Amino acid sequence: MTNGKTKKKMTVPSSYVIIFSVIVLIAILTWFIPAIKHATLGMTLMAPIHGFKNGVSVILFILIIGGYLRIVNETKSLEVGIGSIVKRLEGREVWMIPVIMFIISLGGTTYGLSDEALPIYPLLISAMLACGFDSVTATATILCGIISGVSGSTINPFSISAAIDALKETGIQPNQGLILGMGTVVWLSSYLISCLYTMRYALRVKKDPSRSVQSAAERQQAMEIFGKEAEAAENMELTPAMKKTLKLFGLSFAIMIMGLVPWQAYQIHCFDGWSAFLTGTPLGKWYFNELCVWFLVMSFVIGFFNHFDSRKIMKLFVAGAGDLVGAALIVGLSRGVSAIMKDTGFNTYLLQVGTQALSGVPSALFSPLSYIFYSGFTFLITSTSGLASATIPTMGALTHSLGYAPEVMITIYIAAHHIVGVIPTSGTIMGALNVCRIEYTTWVKFYGKLFLIISLWNLLLTGVAMVAF
Repeated sequence: MTNGKTKKKMTVPSSYVIIFSVIVLIAILTWFIPAIKHATLGMTLMAPIHGFKNGVSVILFILIIGGYLRIVNETKSLEVGIGSIVKRLEGREVWMIPVIMFIISLGGTTYGLSDEALPIYPLLISAMLACGFDSVTATATILCGIISGVSGSTINPFSISAAIDALKETGIQPNQGLILGMGTVVWLSSYLISCLYTMRYALRVKKDPSRSVQSAAERQQAMEIFGKEAEAAENMELTPAMKKTLKLFGLSFAIMIMGLVPWQAYQIHCFDGWSAFLTGTPLGKWYFNELCVWFLVMSFVIGFFNHFDSRKIMKLFVAGAGDLVGAALIVGLSRGVSAIMKDTGFNTYLLQVGTQALSGVPSALFSPLSYIFYSGFTFLITSTSGLASATIPTMGALTHSLGYAPEVMITIYIAAHHIVGVIPTSGTIMGALNVCRIEYTTWVKFYGKLFLIISLWNLLLTGVAMVAF
């Protein structure tokens, strides 16, 4: 018997609300710090707009990828191909996780693969659902690969090279071999821990779907969005046209990777000159602007190959771009956090306060507190190159003056980026969750424990390195 009152169910704030709340919180905090510029209402409301302006190339890339994928999906090649893979892996599906996660992490450690992986999420979710796993398993396979690779960067020019250059500006010549070695240890250990954690979770969900961190409603939504087409395609066979489409699909991403790997930094110049015919920029120097051109071209190539007329191609492309408008908005909004930090001078203030505090701590606490310092700053400045330029000259010189190895501080700076897996200011994380239709709170339920495990491991690893070197 009820008393006529219905219990109001608590709703989880959307990703947009969470990120904008962070912007508002920072704006309020500026009024309690006399040393910085106080955020006005106009500055607060303009922060997301500045974020969109600063992230326009990434946002455009996301929209173009949405159009590209809708055209590819119209051919049914991916659905049938995924069904074929699932059949072949019957009984061994869980081994997709370590293989795919390692490939993704390899991209992260070498050239900072992150937002470029957005097109992979829907495809892997379809495959994982067909195997009996959930969409969190697929998302974790990619995101954990990205995070373990980026936080264990070895030759990534956007983090390691930027940090080394910033340190050299202070007159310190770092031992690059030591940086490479420590980065490799952080990368492989983070990958191994993440892989075992995700595989254990996947097997648990496959055995009992109710043990998923997702609610029943979330699992049903994932199946409706990502799973039905894969189920319908299970009994279809790949036609010659589908196989050729899949080859073009593979070529699209192969060229993307070749364009992003900084060949010139490794003294490889075979792509110089001739490969610039399409975008004006040779392979190895591509970034989001060039990727936009490439995937726009391949959208038409795949469309015309499958005998779609121009009207149908554009209709599919616009619809596909619409599918990822949410993810594009998330990326722009998240960059608004950095915008208001910079406009008010909050980031510079925190850097000064942090370095002053660290200069007087006991030697035993220097390494763990530096890790915590960088974890906090990563929450506010998610760009690896931006954080290196802003902090390494000061933190590297401080480490050197205290008699420690500044190379270890570079490892600490990049290893602390593991926190991006749980912070709502990361466009990479929030954009991926939006594409995968996973609530931020659901992701934290899965990733929170893994974050603590790897953080403790990194604290131990960098602490020992600080003493040893």
